[in-house]
Amino acid sequence: MSLVVRCGADAPHGTVNRVIDTPQPTGHDRPPAPLPLPRGGTGARRGLLAPPHPSTAGSRLRRTLLAALVAAALAVPVTGAARPEAVAAPVPPPLPPLRTLTAVSLAERYAASRGAIEAAMRTATAAGHRWRAAMLRAMAGPDRHFLSFDGRDGGRAAEVFGELATADRIAVVVPGSGTSLDTYGLLRGGSMRLRRAIGGRGAVVAWLGYRTPSTVSLQALTPGRADEAVPALRAFVRDLTRLKPAARISLLCHSYGGVLCGRAAPGLNVADIVLYGSPGAGVDDVAVMRTPAAVWAARGAGDWIADLPHVAVRLPFATVGLGEDPMDPRFGARIFAAGDGGHSDYLKDGSPALANIARIVSGHTAAEVSHAS
Repeated sequence: MSLVVRCGADAPHGTVNRVIDTPQPTGHDRPPAPLPLPRGGTGARRGLLAPPHPSTAGSRLRRTLLAALVAAALAVPVTGAARPEAVAAPVPPPLPPLRTLTAVSLAERYAASRGAIEAAMRTATAAGHRWRAAMLRAMAGPDRHFLSFDGRDGGRAAEVFGELATADRIAVVVPGSGTSLDTYGLLRGGSMRLRRAIGGRGAVVAWLGYRTPSTVSLQALTPGRADEAVPALRAFVRDLTRLKPAARISLLCHSYGGVLCGRAAPGLNVADIVLYGSPGAGVDDVAVMRTPAAVWAARGAGDWIADLPHVAVRLPFATVGLGEDPMDPRFGARIFAAGDGGHSDYLKDGSPALANIARIVSGHTAAEVSHAS
């Protein structure tokens, strides 16, 4: 028996799916002590394992069942899964920190990142990885603008849509599991549509700044990869707010990206944290996030992520489960309408979710954001 969990680019229905300088976490940049994880019980309010009025015994049973499912999944290795991290890439040259965000400084940064992409493209071509090489060739185009790039270990990238130097509203899109350089086009498409929806002096950064878990893996069921990425996301937001102190910055977190945003939230100086299609935020509720930001949540009526059990089970080797349902009123998020779409449809043209997210990023009041019925 195997447990299949899809929270990102390889999910059904298709999927919509560093900082300016983000080092790998070492020394003092190691992830901080994790936030308290949900203890299970109250989180199991929706999903396949959640009856309407759970008893204490029922909660224990659900946790036991989930633990058994995970143990069974671990007993059967996944075969035939793509391994984007197996594609070799050169070490990118170090980039000096950006001191200002001007047209000149950004052009220099974009050119340096383009050089790193071209080097990775040559390596992928020489090794016979034609799909990766084709993706990198497109990324190296003269109309593409990357703040950073690293082709190793599945890839890291931060691409800008819009004029970052003059932007007064900036959305940072944090993708979910299964997102890598090989599936990057999905993240790019959603980011481009969001940029068009925001309009004006808005900019979007597609932030693939962490090693996302595979969509069919134990890592997609645990907050481990999210905790590893907390320092990188905090550093990116910190640099962005330093360079653009007057800009309104929003964090948009899709699927497993919501776990990363929930865990990184304390100390982030952002106006909004938007969780959409999220299986959980790795915390009990908004209060645990310790953020002054407005926390929003949405889920499409056709999103299969609603069927995942919202629990966290402490096992001897890991904590499994992503915690409370952000859509539950007791979580404390502001709920907005996402329409009837599926897991990949939040940033599709014409979707209620895209329209509402654009309103949130633009600073509209809660009354101007349509709410789920």
